[in-house]
Amino acid sequence: MISRDEAWALLTRYNQEAFHLRHARVVEGVMRYFALSLGYEGEADFWALVGLLHDLDFERYPEEHCVRQQQIMRENGVDERLIRATASHGYGITVDIEPLHEMERVLYAVDELTGLIGAVALMRPSKSVMDLEVSSVRKKYKSANFAAGCSREVIERGAAMLGWELDALIGKTILAMRSLEETMAGEEEG
Repeated sequence: MISRDEAWALLTRYNQEAFHLRHARVVEGVMRYFALSLGYEGEADFWALVGLLHDLDFERYPEEHCVRQQQIMRENGVDERLIRATASHGYGITVDIEPLHEMERVLYAVDELTGLIGAVALMRPSKSVMDLEVSSVRKKYKSANFAAGCSREVIERGAAMLGWELDALIGKTILAMRSLEETMAGEEEG
């Protein structure tokens, strides 16, 4: 299995924009949080790697997202299980790899949602998820023009795949993002 350092080196070979690198780290942390909270403690590192590498090709190859990264990962000897898991979040958009494992469904559901929650947090005086509530996210969620790049359809499909109500998915994802905010803020300052 690829190490976290090797995964980061691969990610930064194809991504340089601070926004994309931060998103990768947020999804990495959120995936680790969900692995731990859903009873997959032994798989937490794997879930985190899936989160870190899920958008490997997006910055350079947005039109081939989830397609090109499979090729890149294979060329770099990445495990097929990780390749499948990362590609599955493009299901119905760019690939026909259906999210089957709970981990794949979590990634599918939280990828877009973390972006939306992050955008809502930036609109707050605190610029933080620490005081963010589900109702604030739902209010902005209803506005199609707000964070328009975050697909509500994908978020809702992801919640349905997991068998969760949308508010439950939002609430759990807020908690996951809270768990990393302090760590990420300290690293960005340093």
